[in-house]
Amino acid sequence: MMILTDKKPRVNVEGILTSEEIHEIEHHIGHYPYPRAACLDALKCVQRRNGWVDDAQMNAIAQMLSMSLADLEGVATFYNRIYRQPVGRHVILLCDSIACFLMGAETLAEAFQRELGIQFGQTTADGRFTLLPICCLGNCDKGPTLMIDEDTHGLVEVTSIKQLLEKYV
Repeated sequence: MMILTDKKPRVNVEGILTSEEIHEIEHHIGHYPYPRAACLDALKCVQRRNGWVDDAQMNAIAQMLSMSLADLEGVATFYNRIYRQPVGRHVILLCDSIACFLMGAETLAEAFQRELGIQFGQTTADGRFTLLPICCLGNCDKGPTLMIDEDTHGLVEVTSIKQLLEKYV
């Protein structure tokens, strides 16, 4: 369990983050007037390694950016594409906005859950997929829409789920 305080944690950054991550975060810091402004860039940088950001990494980032862990946690949990728990190799984000709902997103969600054998927020036993709802993907004219990793798929039909998932072996 992580305890959030306004005190800046003191951790061995070099023992937690890779030298590449440290260098990249320092590079991002150089683009802003205040180190804490690089927090989203730093979170994305660290997430690239394992697909999520663990508590030790959060402490190291907070220390590098001279910000409290509580403030960094607030940023990390505000953005739904920063993951604070392990996710599968591929993250499926299924739009549940009203436009996609009207175009069959609920039926599509049920079909994905059946096909994968998981519910929203879960990861398949083989660690291949994590299924998450998302408010809107900005592809409303092509609903129902979903993203797998960075790929947006619109006008998705229940009958195309297996074929779509096979692309992400």
